Amino acid sequence: MSRAFCIPGLLFLLCALVLNILVSVSLPFLPALDIVRTHFGTGVRQANTEGLTQVRFGIWAPCYYNGESDRTCLKSNLAYNLEISNAARTETANVSASWTRGLAAHPLAAAITLLAFAFAFSTHLVLTLVGSLLSFLAALVTLVAFAIDIALFARVRHEMSGLGVDANTNTAPAFWMTLVAFVLLLLAGCTVCLGRRKSRMADATPTTPVTPTTSKPGFFSKFRRNEKAA
Repeated sequence: MSRAFCIPGLLFLLCALVLNILVSVSLPFLPALDIVRTHFGTGVRQANTEGLTQVRFGIWAPCYYNGESDRTCLKSNLAYNLEISNAARTETANVSASWTRGLAAHPLAAAITLLAFAFAFSTHLVLTLVGSLLSFLAALVTLVAFAIDIALFARVRHEMSGLGVDANTNTAPAFWMTLVAFVLLLLAGCTVCLGRRKSRMADATPTTPVTPTTSKPGFFSKFRRNEKAA
């Protein structure tokens, strides 16, 4: 692949890979990288825990925070349920496993991005084409994961607003990191594809053989030929 396209394509893929891996780790292992978070102006309760001021939704588990910023996370699970009620237990917010099961698309996108990054190192045209196709496939899976994040955000916001407390639901860093990874993967796929096309055109261009040039006879050459004839 042409070097002018190789280096930018690899950089795009590397950045997208790092972002997808970080998002895939998420809560409870990386507390700052959650998908959706809700802040409560007044205390709510989850099970026997009262005075919660914040809840964060990660890929593997949700985590709760109290007024002292103490964090409590549920057991890690691919598809988890969340149930929160207000202090008076008159209203309950429920986010079922059907809304969190699809978050597994994030690790899948990271795995495909890793394969695309590995194939992009190859100088073989066929393997480079595979790397470009994998980049677009990773972008598609990342887009699906982002759509799942949007659905989760809408569900959490709807449920938390029904608690009758001052709840403020917002998107979190991992939400926007997924969007950036999607854009980078699109750029990487286009860059790798253009690099392959340029290399193919360079290989198909015929080389023009250089023919030796004959010098034009000078004016005195006529006299030399006449002397030889005599």
